[in-house]
Amino acid sequence: MSLSNKGKGGFRPTLLSAAVAATVTASLGVHAQEGAEPQELEEITVTGFRKSVMDAIDTKRDAKAVVEAISAEDIGKLPDSSIAESISRLPGLASQRLDGRASRVTIRGFGENESATTFNGREQVSIGDNRGVEFDLYPSEIMSGVTVYKTPTADLEAEGIAGVIDMQTVKPLERGERLVKVSGQYEMTSFDKLNPDGEDSGYRTTFSYIDQFADDTIGVAFAFNTMSSPNQEERWNAWGYPEIFVTDQGVYKSWPGDENNRNSDGTPWDSTETSMLSGAKPYVRSSVLDRDSAMLVLEARPTDKLHMTFDSLYVDYSDKKILRGIEIPFAGGQGVFEPIGDATNGFYTSGITEGQRVVVRNDVENRDAELQSFGFNVEYDFSDDLQLGFDISHSKVERQIWSFESYSGTGRGDNGGVADTLSYTLNSGNAGAIFTHGLDYSDWDLIQLGGPLTWGWNETLNNKYVTDDALINTAQDGFLNAPEIDDELTSLKLAATQMVNAGIVNEISYGISYRDRQKDKQSHGYYVTLAAFPDTLVVPEAYRLGSVSLDFIGMDEMIAYDSKALLADGYYELTDASLADLSHLTKSYSVGEQVTAAFVEAGFETEVAGLVLTGSAGLRYVHTEVESKGYAGKLEDGAVVAVPSNIQHDYGHLLPSLNLALALDEQQTLRFGAAKTISRARMDEMNSSVSYDYLAVQDANGNNFSISGGNPYLEPKEAVGLDLSYENYFSDEGYFSIALFWKDLDNWHFDDIYEVDLSEIMDLSAVQLPDGVNTTATRSSKVNGGGGTLQGYEVSVALPLNVFSEYLDGFGMLASHTGVSSDIEDQYGNDYELPGLSDKIQTFTFYYEKYGFSARASMRKRSDFKGEVYDIAFEPKQVEVLGETIWDAQLGYDFAESGIGGLEGLSVFLQGINLTDEPFTTLSGDNELQVRDYQSYGKTYLLGFSYEF
Repeated sequence: MSLSNKGKGGFRPTLLSAAVAATVTASLGVHAQEGAEPQELEEITVTGFRKSVMDAIDTKRDAKAVVEAISAEDIGKLPDSSIAESISRLPGLASQRLDGRASRVTIRGFGENESATTFNGREQVSIGDNRGVEFDLYPSEIMSGVTVYKTPTADLEAEGIAGVIDMQTVKPLERGERLVKVSGQYEMTSFDKLNPDGEDSGYRTTFSYIDQFADDTIGVAFAFNTMSSPNQEERWNAWGYPEIFVTDQGVYKSWPGDENNRNSDGTPWDSTETSMLSGAKPYVRSSVLDRDSAMLVLEARPTDKLHMTFDSLYVDYSDKKILRGIEIPFAGGQGVFEPIGDATNGFYTSGITEGQRVVVRNDVENRDAELQSFGFNVEYDFSDDLQLGFDISHSKVERQIWSFESYSGTGRGDNGGVADTLSYTLNSGNAGAIFTHGLDYSDWDLIQLGGPLTWGWNETLNNKYVTDDALINTAQDGFLNAPEIDDELTSLKLAATQMVNAGIVNEISYGISYRDRQKDKQSHGYYVTLAAFPDTLVVPEAYRLGSVSLDFIGMDEMIAYDSKALLADGYYELTDASLADLSHLTKSYSVGEQVTAAFVEAGFETEVAGLVLTGSAGLRYVHTEVESKGYAGKLEDGAVVAVPSNIQHDYGHLLPSLNLALALDEQQTLRFGAAKTISRARMDEMNSSVSYDYLAVQDANGNNFSISGGNPYLEPKEAVGLDLSYENYFSDEGYFSIALFWKDLDNWHFDDIYEVDLSEIMDLSAVQLPDGVNTTATRSSKVNGGGGTLQGYEVSVALPLNVFSEYLDGFGMLASHTGVSSDIEDQYGNDYELPGLSDKIQTFTFYYEKYGFSARASMRKRSDFKGEVYDIAFEPKQVEVLGETIWDAQLGYDFAESGIGGLEGLSVFLQGINLTDEPFTTLSGDNELQVRDYQSYGKTYLLGFSYEF
């Protein structure tokens, strides 16, 4: 038997599959009645969403491991506008929204950094600071399917404790016929333009071509997609909720005071035991995601023995954001404040401040990335029993962020300009507030360019600009963040599959692989100062755009101007912040990984108590060499002094895996999986850049140096996992599954303080140390340690209603529920919550598809979890995210069955996303009333068509 014709599962056709193949087909037939004259069977071809469901069920049923799958009937027919939305409808999976778009995906309670993502089986680079892939980079329009491996096999070329997500392109020779198709979509948001220079509508267009040549020995697939997708938001962002104190004079304070700040009799200020709004940074955002993508697949099968595939992907990604709002200090501001009314649930829900100045913000952010990926795969049937494989690939991404903050107000500094009297009343659940104010923030003469508040001591700007003590710390009129990421990965794999007849073993696969990955990050930041400093500046007419409504917080209108053009035209000057700010040095790094792996896996088939048992047992050894380059820096006389740091480290892991499938009958299967898996450290936590400081007086540990930053000696987290599932495939369109899973987690990553020698992180010959000082240091970083268990269950069903009655043919539902819990402790026995873990995840889709008509309503729901967002200067930050329920719906019609000439290739649809305007809400603590962010994105509507020639 030629290996080119072996089944999806990678084994010889089993006894079960042979029986099923004889009785089950992928189309529905009207069978001849017993005893009737022989007649030709009528074939009803299932297409569209129902066909995608059937193909996904086939993938799940035939897989060697525990998997979930999404299948597209053709290019561009994945059932959602975003590939992340499609993935997050699978059992046990959920997505986190970033700026209103589903982007980061979690699997069974593990965050995106604990899973791996592959493209046609090859590990992918990412545009983020770490390993987790942001899926809005990848267009769903040019993908043919996604498979999620919840249990590993030894030949998988990626490692992740949570699992592996594999995105796939179409195979043109499997398609078997020519396809030429164009599609287009008009997209609009339910919000009108929130910014005068924003967009509330956009488009998506796709062209795809598939063909076969030379007697079906050469296949070509090409797809090009371009889109301009708008997204808008009204965002409430709170500084925090400090405990409020009151003096003996009745003055309210947002801190407890100290020995120099007490009552007149020397006693401490009294605590009100109540919290109050410190300040807020609400704004409206208008974004446009422009993305051009091209995919090419060349497939050749010149002989029965040789099969070659070349695939490439190019993505040009640009996310442009306009953000305007007013930063309003309150309890944390310069004015005199006091609460209004009594406290509710530990919060003063209303308050007033007098003598307060605010910051009017006109900010711009551009996030640009370019992805290039290609791969070449060769399969050669050396004999009927031996197949050789070769695979080489390369992927690269470059990302630049350009984020400009522009400040304006009534004057310069804390004491310049006109102050305002403001009050606030928190909305229900503290999800935002309504303010009152006295000044007109849309008055161009009143609100001028220039920093209206000071931002702390800034020696660099003071030395450069300040000649009058009254202007100390007033020279910052904005800030420019410009971090850059380069991520490059080259992979090589040699493998073989040998069909054998050795007892129950019928197949042996083995191979070696090598991956070389290099990820570099450079953090750049610049203070921005008006060229007219120390004067403020009325916004020139040419840069005025009108006004922006902040009615959602009660602040009425504010000025809107083109800050990016003002910067480009020389109205501002830049000063490199890294000259006196160590944070840019410690956030910059270069991490290289060289991963060499070898694997062997045996496939087997036998009978147990008369039941067919198939499976695979594998062993994978992975050896990793890490080289982390960075800097060790300190401040001397207000300036950053740095020396290079280059650290090398290596480690190895032996990863066994076992997957079993027991066929209870033709439609019921019992699966079991056991494996050891790893997740590599976050790259921002394993970089070698650190800050250090000399302590003239030894610390409590007896050391004269302190060090903080990354830890290049971090090794992967480890887990041993068990999976048990029951699957019942009762119909071509339906199945029912119950799964239990358990993972024992070890070697996790936690913050720690410990002792090291300074020589371990830097070349001491380049540093002048005080005489007689020892080189031991107290270091703070992530370390390996601690662990625990994660366990859960999944229930999922695909239910076509035609199993109850033929009159319900076309109706169906997909549903799943996942419950997850964990018991994890750090190295000191403290409880720990896994990022990304929602203890409940539900998905539901109800659909109808027949006679060309289609309708679908979908829900995805997850409970509270800890998620990662960008903080100040694009620093990743873990926050508590409240659970959410998101509803989408789609209506469509395919004219293929209409009988209307010339329209047979046309289909149209209308889709609504986030139909209930579900907010994205984060907390600044573990109290649901400590709302940090409350983001409302509105609804999104898409009207589209596709035409197949």
